[in-house]
Amino acid sequence: MKRKPKEYDDDNDMVICDMNVEGTQWYNKDISDTISKNAFTQQLTRSETRRYNFYSILAGLSVVFVFSATWILFTLFCTQIWFK
Repeated sequence: MKRKPKEYDDDNDMVICDMNVEGTQWYNKDISDTISKNAFTQQLTRSETRRYNFYSILAGLSVVFVFSATWILFTLFCTQIWFK
């Protein structure tokens, strides 16, 4: 008696990680070829690309700002309080 696979309401048949690995007993070459042809077909628009670049630069600058402020405050603490 075979079990019927569960069907989920939010399943959109999008493959996140291809589990069809060569050498396993369920390997199917036809499935692997169709997935590799359809993978990464979604392209970003120019505005999305600019937005991702802007936010990544902003994230990097915020990290640099936090480290710089910490270093400046530590230097001020050392020169004004600790070594006095």
